[in-house]
Amino acid sequence: MTVQHEAVTDDSAQSLEVWIDQDLCTGDGICVQYAPEVFELDIDGLAYVKSADDELLQTAGATTPVPLTLLTDVVDSAKECPGDCIHVRRVSDRVEVYGPDAE
Repeated sequence: MTVQHEAVTDDSAQSLEVWIDQDLCTGDGICVQYAPEVFELDIDGLAYVKSADDELLQTAGATTPVPLTLLTDVVDSAKECPGDCIHVRRVSDRVEVYGPDAE
């Protein structure tokens, strides 16, 4: 097991949330391909996060929890996003752990 894999499966992952900066979204839909349970393209061609109830969250900066079972898919979405617009952060301190502003 690699260190990166350990970080992805760590129990602290349960307290992560994801959001999309629509100003940077290119509408490629890669995120939807990786994690359709979390992301969806809207009629405007941009990606948005969805609530646990499958509701599209269109408010700017809207966040949704990252289910532990989908963490790898969400992280891969952030890594592969051509617009660098997917942000995954810890809920506890709002520090970005995956995405363009990750430390």
